[in-house]
Amino acid sequence: MKLVRKIKYIGVVLLSITAFTACDDFIEEDIFSDITSENFIDEQTADQLIVGVYSSLRPIYSDYTFKFFGTDLFASQSEATSISSENDYTDINSGMGLSVWANNYSVIGKANTAINRYQTQINFSESNFEFRDYGIAQAKALRALAYFNLVQQYGGVVIETEEATTIRTDYERSSEEATYAQIILDLEEAIPTLLDAPETGRFSKRAAQHLLAEVYLTRAYTSFGTTADYSTAANLAETAIGGYDIRSQTFAEVFDIDNQVNDEILFAVQWGSGGLDTDKQNNKHAAFMNQVFEYPGITRIGTPYGTVGFAAMPTPFFYSLFADNDTREEATIHRALFADVEEVFDADGVDGPLSEVLIQPGDTVIYYPKNALDIDELTDKLNRYYVYQPDQYLFGLPENIDGTNFQYSTNILRTNFPIFKKFDDNDFNENTDGARDTFVFRVSGTHLIAAEAHLGAGNTAGSLSHLNIVRERATGIANEYTSVTIDDILDERAVELAGEANRWAVLKRTGKLQERIGLYNPQVIDHGAFDSSIHLLRPIPANELQLSDGSMVQNPGY
Repeated sequence: MKLVRKIKYIGVVLLSITAFTACDDFIEEDIFSDITSENFIDEQTADQLIVGVYSSLRPIYSDYTFKFFGTDLFASQSEATSISSENDYTDINSGMGLSVWANNYSVIGKANTAINRYQTQINFSESNFEFRDYGIAQAKALRALAYFNLVQQYGGVVIETEEATTIRTDYERSSEEATYAQIILDLEEAIPTLLDAPETGRFSKRAAQHLLAEVYLTRAYTSFGTTADYSTAANLAETAIGGYDIRSQTFAEVFDIDNQVNDEILFAVQWGSGGLDTDKQNNKHAAFMNQVFEYPGITRIGTPYGTVGFAAMPTPFFYSLFADNDTREEATIHRALFADVEEVFDADGVDGPLSEVLIQPGDTVIYYPKNALDIDELTDKLNRYYVYQPDQYLFGLPENIDGTNFQYSTNILRTNFPIFKKFDDNDFNENTDGARDTFVFRVSGTHLIAAEAHLGAGNTAGSLSHLNIVRERATGIANEYTSVTIDDILDERAVELAGEANRWAVLKRTGKLQERIGLYNPQVIDHGAFDSSIHLLRPIPANELQLSDGSMVQNPGY
């Protein structure tokens, strides 16, 4: 079920609360017209301010800038020699990343408005004080989430906790330490008032505890962090896990399109299946894929796969991480793609020596084996469909196998790889207009936070316990890990949370970014220009610097 949400138009003063849709039992919005802030906001309609904050999360979680490129798991869909600033750090500059900055500050601005109006403008009756406090708690938790997104990328940012009522140009960046302090303050004030089991789509107490655990864990690695931060993070993560056992459902069941609201999901950004056009704009299904409609028998419009919306591809290292008994692989990637229309394929034309192949809907069109096939099996399959071996996933043109019906030279795509499956949607339009939920926090991710925090605190047994729970669900083997390193945790995060968690931020946090991209990212290996004195922070967007009166300071090296 999705949120069926109707919109309230509040006016410019309220920073244009945007649409948030879905079905019956989720957050409700109502349509109003000719409304001003003065005659709209009262205790009966105040919740629309909070709904507006939630709706502003959508652009953040459909924007992959600075999250996946330039990591060990994702690279550019092009030759190893190609130049891509985000991926190989050759020319990252202040003209990039405005969306990351602006979208998160949109959440912060709307949260500040909501908090201020709840505290100073709306006359709540005594019977509604609990409702008032709950609204403020949600706004603070969401503000903390946005500030955490920012501090991981930029370091210290502008801390603003008051509603903006005038145009200013004198904003100054706070220190990174002060930014973390504000995030922690917001979450610690919010958690006691948040609900254990809120209306679907809202931030729960456990979601906030998960977030706070990750905040403390990330701070623990900084120069101003302490060993106690690791222990605090571990305790918060275990509280957020609660009594839920992730082994009660399979990984595939978690990502079943008909099971989007399930007990493992601590928080998700939701996209409606009806209402205004802006209610259905998720593009996650179009990430980490190639233009599959270029294959014979697969159409652009009728395809169940979609079209490319984000030009990243998994690295060979990512595919190598799935053990033969890891059930997550089948749920995560498509190793075979199937036709949706009938088509006659003939590699050399009707008069050539190669046979025509009649492709019917449901037939295999392309296959990416997990392990390399021998020449006999490869030849057999190439008479029926394309096959790309594991060492052929990157850009290139494999040599044709003489006499086979599917000649590599007839495929116009030069980058062929198993595309992502776990984000598949059933309500979308090519590379956008998706209606599937975007999972932000899952309990399996909470286990991995706990594993990393316990490791940092020196509690190896505690770390192994949480790591093995995640592994057991995937392989069915209890206590598979008998020792643990940070690399073990990063590898487990890779196969469990690929495309969900911000991989760049995780590698930065653990001090593994430079090492891992140098080992596993093809373009970085070929010509990467990563400089740890510069690229562990992102550039403050040029627009922000130009609009300031000189009070905003750029990060070093940009």
